[in-house]
Amino acid sequence: MPRRVFLAAAVIGVAAFGIYWWLTATALIGGALVTERAYTANLANGQTVFNAGGCSSCHAVPGQPDRLKLGGGLAIPSPFGTFYAPNISPDAVDGIGRWTEQEFIDAVTKGISPAGTHYFPAFPYTSYQHAKVEDIRDLFAFLKTLSPVAGKVRGHDVPFPFNIRRNIGIWKWLFMDGKPFLPEAAHSQQWNRGAYLVNSLGHCAECHSPRDFLGGIIAAQRFAGGPNPEGEGWVPNITQKGLGDWSEKDIGYFLETGQMPDGDSAGGSMVRVIRNVSQLSPGDREAIAVYIKSLPPVEGPPRPKKTKSGDQS
Repeated sequence: MPRRVFLAAAVIGVAAFGIYWWLTATALIGGALVTERAYTANLANGQTVFNAGGCSSCHAVPGQPDRLKLGGGLAIPSPFGTFYAPNISPDAVDGIGRWTEQEFIDAVTKGISPAGTHYFPAFPYTSYQHAKVEDIRDLFAFLKTLSPVAGKVRGHDVPFPFNIRRNIGIWKWLFMDGKPFLPEAAHSQQWNRGAYLVNSLGHCAECHSPRDFLGGIIAAQRFAGGPNPEGEGWVPNITQKGLGDWSEKDIGYFLETGQMPDGDSAGGSMVRVIRNVSQLSPGDREAIAVYIKSLPPVEGPPRPKKTKSGDQS
């Protein structure tokens, strides 16, 4: 009897390991594939994608004014550890200079490195997965026109067990659907453009939504604000529950200048976001404003009360 119990346990263990290995494999993740047909990149669109995607917010070298020096190094704190944004300049040694177009698409839309490993979801590929493949190809072409920046970024400070990249395959299985953005016929072209920018390239929900204990966005409270994922302060609710008094014009002006209707201005990481979206065309900012204004009111998580010492922002 003990031998049979042992064999049964061994079979169950092997089967469980096999399921785990299958679920965590990068090959399980579907997505866009480029073809061998000739493609002429639109560099102007690539620059738009760069600005809409906020690439420089994380990947520009900290402490210097040139937002196009994409040597990385920014520390991104989280409940799971501190991540450091990598070098995405065209440098052939330390950046993405040797990457193929397909490798870049896989990285951006699937969170898979050229070495075939999972990227941590501090990289917002859960939103980028909805981007058009042509936009990502144009972005890749635009990045290759920028100046190479030498310098290898340090490794992430992520403790066990969160540092096991293989486990991210299960996280992706839970929180990624691999679906492209599809326009809604019931809405205008402008609304759909705004929806596309907000939900894919702009990845607004990544900061403006509360997350569960696994770090996944709570779908029922999408855009409803919550604790700052970087650990300090509170990210505002951008549904009509939080922005009910803002007009489309107010939202568009904020995206251009960082100025709020009450005279206050953007702070924290939103300053970097404004620096990017202010480079978009007025039409794109208006489209974002139209979409944001259309979001129905959603009650977000309760904001902690300030303590007597005033240490809760």
